[in-house]
Amino acid sequence: MAYIPRLKTEYKERVAASLKEEFGYNNVMEIPKLQKIVLSRGVGAAVADKKLIDYALDEMTTITGQKAVATLSKKDVASFKLRKGMPIGVKVTLRGERMYEFLDRLVTVALPRVRDFQGIKASGFDGRGNYNLGITEQIIFPEINIDKVNKISGMDITFVTSAQTDKEAKSLLGELGLPFKKD
Repeated sequence: MAYIPRLKTEYKERVAASLKEEFGYNNVMEIPKLQKIVLSRGVGAAVADKKLIDYALDEMTTITGQKAVATLSKKDVASFKLRKGMPIGVKVTLRGERMYEFLDRLVTVALPRVRDFQGIKASGFDGRGNYNLGITEQIIFPEINIDKVNKISGMDITFVTSAQTDKEAKSLLGELGLPFKKD
């Protein structure tokens, strides 16, 4: 028997029914679902030191359990001593089981480790049903060994949903466990 993540079964059994009832969908295909999670991290100092990209790739791969890829600059910027095609960041796109596993770890383990955590802001929606979240320290993830971190830096996490509106997306992500601040 194949392994199914806890959040995926919870979505199928509880969240989908709750959303269908809340928004009055006629068809199950209308119910919004999480399509992918994209983690990205800019490493601007990598222009001077190439090893910073390798450290960032290793950390991102450790956090997500999927190989990270380096993002390359698109054009030359003389004032930053940047050439086209130089690696200046890292990203990972999670789909399927890994996406649900990462979301589960983010909500249950990583976010509670943030200092003075009050919840995440509800202002990160883009108007099309996607949510962006910024994390200031990568050491909130338990997979990262603090002793081996050479520089504390943050990352951006984007939740891409099939929701048409921000209200539907907030409902979906809230049901999946993202702790939004109370207004």
